[in-house]
Amino acid sequence: MVGAGFVGSTLTQRLAERDYADMVMYDIVPNMPQGKALDMLQAGPVLGYDSLVIGTNDYSETANSDVVVITSGFPRKPGMTRDDLLKKNQEIITQVTQQVVKYSPKCIMIMVTNPLDAMAQLAWHVSGFPRERVIGMAGVLDTARLRTFIAQELHVSVRDVQTCVLGGHGDTMIPLPRMCTIAGVPIAQLLSAERIEQIVQRTRDGGAEIVKLLGTGSAYYAPSASVLQMVDAILLDKRMMMPCAVYLQGEYNIKNLFVGVPVLLGAKGLEQIIEIKLSEDEQILLQKSADAVRELVNVMGI
Repeated sequence: MVGAGFVGSTLTQRLAERDYADMVMYDIVPNMPQGKALDMLQAGPVLGYDSLVIGTNDYSETANSDVVVITSGFPRKPGMTRDDLLKKNQEIITQVTQQVVKYSPKCIMIMVTNPLDAMAQLAWHVSGFPRERVIGMAGVLDTARLRTFIAQELHVSVRDVQTCVLGGHGDTMIPLPRMCTIAGVPIAQLLSAERIEQIVQRTRDGGAEIVKLLGTGSAYYAPSASVLQMVDAILLDKRMMMPCAVYLQGEYNIKNLFVGVPVLLGAKGLEQIIEIKLSEDEQILLQKSADAVRELVNVMGI
């Protein structure tokens, strides 16, 4: 984990409790990752895990990692959009990626830093990795938020709610209500179109809503859980289908750009891109979302 802040450290604790891998948390803050790692180790006897957790300020201790999760960057503050973070985080992610490639040249990178899609594109560009080994975490989190709001609205278990969110991680994301079901029952049979649209909009504003409530900082419980699902799929070779930001090369009529779409994740990272049939309106929205990402990529000059 590059970045031992709230997302990185919470993810590390969640993974430690899985008890199938050892973790290294890197951070630039002296002694902070070492202290958190020691605290997590001392929870092992109580919770029953033997995972080794190391905290460090030296990238060399992360050498030969199988998966590298990048959470470091300038934190989002109230009133900031994800796009505002672009220039602040471009320099950070460039430096981080160079160090990751130096010490773990065979790893699979999962990008969490915002603006997500643009930062994933930057990491891919700097690393020179094949697209299968650079993946952005976005759709898993956005889908989780949508499922949460629907479950609360209908007073049902979140486990029965299935849906999908496409596009960029931000204001242009595209929840697909027509593909949302409750234990197989289409949501359109249970909620009005107006209420569905209100829930969709709340999903788009999900991160900003939490930022506003917290006052300082941003979400980390749900984001870390979302990355955990991705790491599970990769390290345990589950070949799970989930929406992630990946580099498209013609899929969905989008070329040379990271955009959120359904994929299969497994031991190789991106195993397959799933192309679902979109309506004309949905394709237009997806293209609009892609254009917003491309604008950020162009600003970065990559």
